[in-house]
Order: sequence, then C-alpha cells, then structure tokens
Amino acid sequence: MMIHDITAKAGANKKRKRVGRGEGSGIGGTSTRGHNGAKSRAGWTSRPSYEGGQTPFARRFPKRGFKNTGFRTDYYVVNVSQIAEVVDEGTTVDLALCVKLGLVKNSKLQLKILGHGDIAKKLKFVAGKFSETATTKIEAAGGFCTLVVGRTPFVKTLKSAKTVK
Repeated sequence: MMIHDITAKAGANKKRKRVGRGEGSGIGGTSTRGHNGAKSRAGWTSRPSYEGGQTPFARRFPKRGFKNTGFRTDYYVVNVSQIAEVVDEGTTVDLALCVKLGLVKNSKLQLKILGHGDIAKKLKFVAGKFSETATTKIEAAGGFCTLVVGRTPFVKTLKSAKTVK
C-alpha cells in the first residue's frame, strides 16, 4: 500500500439532509414535519414541562406539606478563622469589610459568623447572626459581637449567645 492509496474512511462524512426541495427529492411536501399542528410551524419550541395538552405532571398530584422558601432568611457565611487571617487587631468586621476583602460576593444578604477555626485577635464583629461557638471564641479573645437586625446597625451587643432571642 502506498500513501496515495489511502482514502477517507467510508461513511465518515455524511451528506446533510436537504428537506423541502421538491417532491422528486423524496423529502418534499411536509418535509418530515407531519401534517399541521404547532410542531410543523417554523420557530416552534417546546417549553420543558409541555406534555402536548394533557394535564402536566406538576398538576396531576395533590400538594402537601410546608415549603419554607418564602420565609427563610439566607446569610453569607464566614468563619472566624477566615477573618482572623486577613484582618488586623482592633478592626470592626462588618458586611462592607467582608465584601471589600472578597470574603463575601456582595451586600445583598446578611452576614453570619461561624466559629470554625481559632481566633487570637481582639476584633469587633457586626453581623446579622452568630453561631454559639463563634460568640464564645470571639469573646474569649477579648472581642465583641454586635447583632444587626434587618438593615439597622448596632441594635444589641451580645455578651453571650444566651441573651439573644
């Protein structure tokens, strides 16, 4: 066998089907779309839950139970150790600072401080929520936890997690 004898693999490049080019082509007329209906029209797309007119799957079953999606409060979560690595002693750590440092994406949600890791610096924390371990670690290091309710700052200073309602 010589190099000029090598050809492309048979069937590797298939000709595309050109529909709607007359009856003589074998695929004229309805052009493989069937007769009438929305699917035969140009530009028709099905939405994901469409079932051709029968009652959709989501409506066939009774709805039961409780969904918390409309009532739950979402938080940006930051650990004590993450903050201790990037902040100097004596600074006030709040949502704006966490956004500036890149610990939090933006200021749409409230901030929650968790107690994972160790902290040795005396810091002031201003957040929407604190875990119990975070409060004990911050206060053991000589820092303060200030709770923010909603968007109003400095509502209640925590001395321990037990005083928060």
